[in-house]
Amino acid sequence: MALTPVAEALARVLALCPALEAETVPLSEAAGRILAQPVSAARNQPPFRASAMDGYALRAADLNPGAKLDLIGESPAGGQFEGTVGAGQTVRIFTGGAVPEGADRVVIQENVAREGNVVILNDAPGDGLNLRPVGADFKVGDTLEAPRRLSSADIALLAAMNIPNVPVTRKPVVAVIPTGDELVMPGETPGPTQIITSNNFAIKAQLEAQGAVVRLLPIARDNRPSLRAAFALAEGADMIVTLGGASVGDYDLIAPMADELGLSLDFYKIAMRPGKPLIAGHISDTPMFGLPGNPVSSMVCTHVFLRPTVDKMLGLDAQALSTQPFVLTKPLGANGPRAHYMRGRVEKGEVTPASRQDSALITVMANSNALLIREPFAEPAEAGESVPCILF
Repeated sequence: MALTPVAEALARVLALCPALEAETVPLSEAAGRILAQPVSAARNQPPFRASAMDGYALRAADLNPGAKLDLIGESPAGGQFEGTVGAGQTVRIFTGGAVPEGADRVVIQENVAREGNVVILNDAPGDGLNLRPVGADFKVGDTLEAPRRLSSADIALLAAMNIPNVPVTRKPVVAVIPTGDELVMPGETPGPTQIITSNNFAIKAQLEAQGAVVRLLPIARDNRPSLRAAFALAEGADMIVTLGGASVGDYDLIAPMADELGLSLDFYKIAMRPGKPLIAGHISDTPMFGLPGNPVSSMVCTHVFLRPTVDKMLGLDAQALSTQPFVLTKPLGANGPRAHYMRGRVEKGEVTPASRQDSALITVMANSNALLIREPFAEPAEAGESVPCILF
């Protein structure tokens, strides 16, 4: 069976996953969510001419060095001077306060002296307007476009637009099923030939950082009844991810049970390392992906395939994670027929590949902050050459 190239595998993975529907959430819960529809401002900001400084509002015609002006009132933030500023008059005003009728200039308080109710401009009162016109920030009907992941600044903008509830894409629910008799949960006592399951927790962290909700299901043992029960628990999820059981051993049951599970297989095995035994398909209308059991293999596959998949389901422009070129600190040999996603560390514009690339070594992954990509049949690379990297 020919191995599916990485780019083709990603395109086929994305094709399996439709964008989800929108829901409405309170503004206070919208941070980090994906705006599903454009939202328009319900008011102008500012809704009135507002002072940009603490100072005195006056007419431009009275802006003369040494001028003496009668103080006739004040305009604090949230309040308003109801009268009109006439010739030779001024109003004390504070930042954010409404500029009264008749005034078209604010002189900052550092540029005046005050004697009772007389305000005296100094020899250099400045010629800045120091006020914000109506709608200087945004106007009624100005739009925050979608889709976009809502930042803290976006949340502030929506609040100022007077938007109390926000249309966002529903978070995809991902059911993760670890498989294998060799696995026990953290905190349990493993037998002499058992290990602690770890990649299910890593994938939960990776996908929830991308915007998904992850359900960690119980470990499915290496028998058909246990695997069937695990898939039954995954009902209602938007995506199912299995860990292990996707290779060719006698106890790797995902592929052999495809028909029994109702799995329609799209492809099996990719031209990539680590991560060759990747399964992609769907059960009924639910996308299903079988990731390798080795922790690093599953984490790399999650970066390369499942993170873009979550973006697709959230309605974002889903594509391969962006790469950046970094300079090699040491030479690399020629690559083989599969794309190699090597763990490495990027510092000060340079990347150092990890000396050990065994896909079972979690410590190496934890000490890395990048995947260095070597294309199939890449020629040897010398120190000083640039190579593409995905930053974590």
